[in-house]
Amino acid sequence: MQRTLLLAKIHNCTLTGANINYVGSISIDQILLSESGILPYEQVQVVNVANGERFITYAIPALPHSGAIELNGAAARLGIIGDRLIIMTYGQFTTEELKNYSPTVVIVDEKNRLSQVRHYDDLLSEV
Repeated sequence: MQRTLLLAKIHNCTLTGANINYVGSISIDQILLSESGILPYEQVQVVNVANGERFITYAIPALPHSGAIELNGAAARLGIIGDRLIIMTYGQFTTEELKNYSPTVVIVDEKNRLSQVRHYDDLLSEV
């Protein structure tokens, strides 16, 4: 049996742009993608904290150190610049794989600059 668990998330980032004319996806600063382990074109779930919208799209890299988090295509209608977002990806794990499982959580500042990278063990210590 496999279970679906959080693989990685970029927490509380700020939406910096929306381009309805782009073919689709969410553009994410390459540094944040790399640090989170989210791959280009990987499926992501996006939660807009400001309006409660939840949707699935795919990640594409934006320029490194740009702080860019941009909704593209139809998703551009689901947020406005300045909204806070949570971007998550999930993985399928066997019971054996769960023995060494640890999601990655990327924390950013108000300008989407990398603030901290946390792992499951770090989060458990706060509970």
